[in-house]
Amino acid sequence: QVQLWESGGGSVQPGGSLRLACASSGHTLDYYNIAWFRQAPGKEREGVSYNSRTDGSRQYSDFAKGRFTVSRDNAQNTVYLQMNNLKPEDTAIYYCEADEMVLYDWRDPDEYDYWGQGTQVTVSS
Repeated sequence: QVQLWESGGGSVQPGGSLRLACASSGHTLDYYNIAWFRQAPGKEREGVSYNSRTDGSRQYSDFAKGRFTVSRDNAQNTVYLQMNNLKPEDTAIYYCEADEMVLYDWRDPDEYDYWGQGTQVTVSS
């Protein structure tokens, strides 16, 4: 059982930045494809970014392109999501999810077997 936990959330003003971290103990994250998802109140969980374990490629949803960057630090066994120029509509709980194999659509939460408890991001003035 892979256990993930997210950290780094908080409250920021519009235009601010946060760096989220996804960590695991006992399991090496570079064996897994890692995706970040978010869920706002009353909305479905949506994919934010994806990092492939095989070729290191990264994918982003349109709202994240140009503002968010996903990266891995294998020495720290951590995957980061750097979020810049945050907007009020980015307010949500952010989750990292992991799976050894993503077959069809990285944006589908059902593709992943493991996820953390989430970290709250609030963007408001």
